[in-house]
Amino acid sequence: MSAALMEGQFFAVMFAFFLAIRGTLSQNDTDPIVLEGKCLVVCDSTPATEPAGTALGMSVRSGTGKVAFSAIRNTNHEPSEMSNRTMTIYFDQILVNVGNHFDPARSMFIAPRKGIYSFNFHVVKVYNRQTIQVSLVLNGWPVISAFAGDQDVTREAATNAGLIMMEKGDKAYLKLERGNLMGGWKFSTFSGFLVFPL
Repeated sequence: MSAALMEGQFFAVMFAFFLAIRGTLSQNDTDPIVLEGKCLVVCDSTPATEPAGTALGMSVRSGTGKVAFSAIRNTNHEPSEMSNRTMTIYFDQILVNVGNHFDPARSMFIAPRKGIYSFNFHVVKVYNRQTIQVSLVLNGWPVISAFAGDQDVTREAATNAGLIMMEKGDKAYLKLERGNLMGGWKFSTFSGFLVFPL
């Protein structure tokens, strides 16, 4: 058998194989679709539970499903700031506030929709021998707490994180439940974001 004949047979077999594979792929008219510059709509398996046209309750194109914030304490506090009755921990610099759902004046996050939210916090005490307890408060009730109580260190942080289900309009903030932050709480952070809507 000549090399040219073998080469021709090889290409014929490969072409037949390609046609067979292509036929299998397009059996259900599900050829791959290229969505270059297009809006992709994702629907769940229970469309009857959602209002018409609200795939997963958010618009992919408009970005209305994006919710995230991160706030820090850039300066040491003044004693009058922590003498408030609520003992709310305030943050003076916003790093991220996608959706503008973190109120900088009250250092409070307000949920724009029902969903699962992720929060984390890191509150620093400096040159303070007292134990502190910091809580993430949801609508006035502590749900996650963290402690810092080592008397032999100059800097220590109460740190924690968790997932919380929130309804639209629910409020989350940090509160000093025990101890004081006299001596400064610079470099403290509070962050959160919407994991997914419900």
